[in-house]
Amino acid sequence: MRSAARVGVAALAACVASGLAAAADLKRAQEIVEGKCFICHGAEGESSSPVFPRLAGQHAQYIARQLADYASGRRKSSAMQPMVEGLSAADFVSLGAWFEQRPARQHAVDDPELALVGRFIYARGNPYSGVPACASCHGPGGQGTATLPRLAGQHAAYTERQLKQFNQRERSNDNQVMHAVASRLTELEAKAVASYLSGLP
Repeated sequence: MRSAARVGVAALAACVASGLAAAADLKRAQEIVEGKCFICHGAEGESSSPVFPRLAGQHAQYIARQLADYASGRRKSSAMQPMVEGLSAADFVSLGAWFEQRPARQHAVDDPELALVGRFIYARGNPYSGVPACASCHGPGGQGTATLPRLAGQHAAYTERQLKQFNQRERSNDNQVMHAVASRLTELEAKAVASYLSGLP
């Protein structure tokens, strides 16, 4: 009986310690955000400039991997490389968890008619040119997965720029599927899909 009680107390202590560790990680992440990230991405991950992505609600694992890729040079960015200097892999994980917990907001699209074209391409692709449906990987609502980014609510201009970088092989840290897809999109299709995604909740 005493043995069972000791096990129970030990388990409880482990849970408390785990919770404190998680809280410490999030506190560390907030310190980093307030010291660096907020300048471009906003205090709550809701960047107001289309130059920088909105990170609120983005998948924690995806953010951590992108930060690690910036640190290793697998993903190039003159803006991001200096920001990750001095940060650890644990910091990347903590930042991912922190941003994932920020509430994402819904935004109005700038061109609703263009967004309607984008909705068709996103959901069904373009069977005449071989463009697959974006939803087949990123999900019907643009929510993505732990390994694929959440696209819903992203700045249209940012999404469009990423598609161009995939097409031009300037972004090479992610899978080859995006290179093939982006190379088949017309400029109109890329703009339309980006517009549609920007308005998703």
